[in-house]
Amino acid sequence: MQTLYSIQYLRAFAAIAVVIFHAGERAGMPFTIGAAGVDIFFVVSGFIMMAISDDRPVSPARFFRNRLLRIAPSYWAATTLMIVGATIGLFPNLKLAFAHTLGSYLFIPVTSPSNGNLWPLLVQGWTLNYEIFFYAVFALILFLKRGWRLAALAFVFGSLVLTGLLLEPAAPLLAFYTAPVIVEFVLGAALAKLWRRGGLPSAWIGLLLVSLSIAGFAAIHLLKLEFDAWTCGPLAVTLVLGALSVEAGNRLPRLHTLTYLGDSSYSIYLWHTFAISIAVQAGTAMALAAPSILLAAVLLGTIAGIAGYECFERPVQMLLKGKRPSFPRLPVRRPAR
Repeated sequence: MQTLYSIQYLRAFAAIAVVIFHAGERAGMPFTIGAAGVDIFFVVSGFIMMAISDDRPVSPARFFRNRLLRIAPSYWAATTLMIVGATIGLFPNLKLAFAHTLGSYLFIPVTSPSNGNLWPLLVQGWTLNYEIFFYAVFALILFLKRGWRLAALAFVFGSLVLTGLLLEPAAPLLAFYTAPVIVEFVLGAALAKLWRRGGLPSAWIGLLLVSLSIAGFAAIHLLKLEFDAWTCGPLAVTLVLGALSVEAGNRLPRLHTLTYLGDSSYSIYLWHTFAISIAVQAGTAMALAAPSILLAAVLLGTIAGIAGYECFERPVQMLLKGKRPSFPRLPVRRPAR
């Protein structure tokens, strides 16, 4: 599939939003709406998977294998670091249990003995449990003809959400897999179909959609409104649709740094919390003001993610593709020839 700079920018935007969310939470300066970066990730994920499957045929088994190899190595490395840290006392509030640890590695939601939530050892990994579930369902619909896939995906995920709304299940696992947030994958997939058919709005309407989406997120934050998948999901879809439309209308500039942050967004998402913890502890020990701690935590969290991308994710992915890893490189623009 061709490089879509709008998607790269959105991945970067979503990752940094989540970093600010966690940094603000730890620094005492809440940026709650930053959690909506996850909604953007889910919509983008649905878009990419449908676009890729339409672009080049792949067997269900190969599709799932490729996605697992893309997601698992970095996540398993971060999870292992959590276990090591807990074992040597760096994370005194983290309790280890065999079932929970196994579930963390296998992308199966298991109640955490530390807090009673369906969070894996690496807390932000709860979103990856949804991602793997989406990949598994998507792999199954690849058995169908291309024209039936979106409808099948909508039927499966729509049925699950409807079940959750009607039954309001008390069982945590059933509640997890019937949460409305899973519809965001379907909406992203629908955008891929619209994009593939050339049915996107004009660039100017796209700019309006992007502006409206950002204004909606800002209103939720500034007015301290309650938000969930029902509000943030449509805003995320509007943002993705608008950004795609702007690029389709040749109105989107190519920004090298944002593109690079998009490439490294997965590692930023995985590794930022380690650096944030260090930054907040150091800033508190030095009696720094909360805004300074927040800025340091965001910068260090982002840098840690970039380091994880260059030193682990990228080399491992190259090895898995049978390529020789290259030396880490920074996003420096090369002079035009």
